[in-house]
Amino acid sequence: MNIAKKGDWVRIHNIVLTPDERAPQVPEDTKKVPLEMWDKGFLLNDEAKIGEEVEVETYIGRTIKGELIEINPFYDHDYGKCVTELLYIGRQLRDILKDGESNE
Repeated sequence: MNIAKKGDWVRIHNIVLTPDERAPQVPEDTKKVPLEMWDKGFLLNDEAKIGEEVEVETYIGRTIKGELIEINPFYDHDYGKCVTELLYIGRQLRDILKDGESNE
C-alpha cells in the first residue's frame, strides 16, 4: 500500500530545527545535526504518497505537517531471543518460598 487515503493512520517526519538554528548551549555533536520529529496521526489530505508533505491530526487532536513516511505504522521491536535459563526462575522461587513457609 503506497497511497494513503484521508483518515488513514500514518507516520510523518519533520525537521524542527536545522543545525544552524540549534541553541548555542547544546553539545557540539548535537549542534551538527537537525532536531527531527516523528509523529503519528490521521491523514487529513484526501490522498498522499510516501514522501509527500501532508497534514495529520494526532491522536490527541493536534494538527501538524510533515513528510509521509509510513502508512499504518506499527511497533516492530522486541525484547530479544528467549533466555531459557530465565524460564524456570519463577517456579524455582515459588518452591523456595513455599518450602520456607513450612519450615517456620
